[in-house]
Amino acid sequence: MDTDSSDEELVVRYVTQRDEPAFTELVTRYREPVFRLAVSVLGPGFVGEAEEVAQEVFLRVHASLKSFRREAKFSSWVYRIAFNQALNVKARVRYRAPHLSYQALPELVAPDSNPHDTVQDLGRNQALAECIAQLPEVYQSALRLHYWLGHTVTEIATLLGVPENTVKSYLHRARRLLQALLEQKGYSDDGTH
Repeated sequence: MDTDSSDEELVVRYVTQRDEPAFTELVTRYREPVFRLAVSVLGPGFVGEAEEVAQEVFLRVHASLKSFRREAKFSSWVYRIAFNQALNVKARVRYRAPHLSYQALPELVAPDSNPHDTVQDLGRNQALAECIAQLPEVYQSALRLHYWLGHTVTEIATLLGVPENTVKSYLHRARRLLQALLEQKGYSDDGTH
């Protein structure tokens, strides 16, 4: 592995010399961030689809690397391809969204839990998921990257290809919109219904 070369050096080596280890190193560097970005767009119920997106992204990168003009950073280019590919897949799988009905509740209830509390928690979680789905795609991704996947503002800025202050703005607006949407569904700040 060539961990000392920059992304640009690896791209040049692969394009000019067909140096397969150079491309392999690029995939190694970006496979996990691309997957995380894809799952942030698709949501927690679509890990398998996020893996397929990551594979497709690297197939596309491989096919178009010769046309990469290096006007942007390689990472920004890869993340933009990943974001767009994930959005395309999300549009196709939107109607297959995993869900849990209240009929499945008896299978989830722990023997020592209060069934009323469990129903309320499921209802609140379902309302939250519905509200998140109403947010603009970039807000959904920022929220999932930050709160679900634990990325910092700096990391999210890199993945989304925007300045850090823009990520802060996305998170702030997303939280504000989410709060308003939850209130419309009858949920208050403290999580009560």
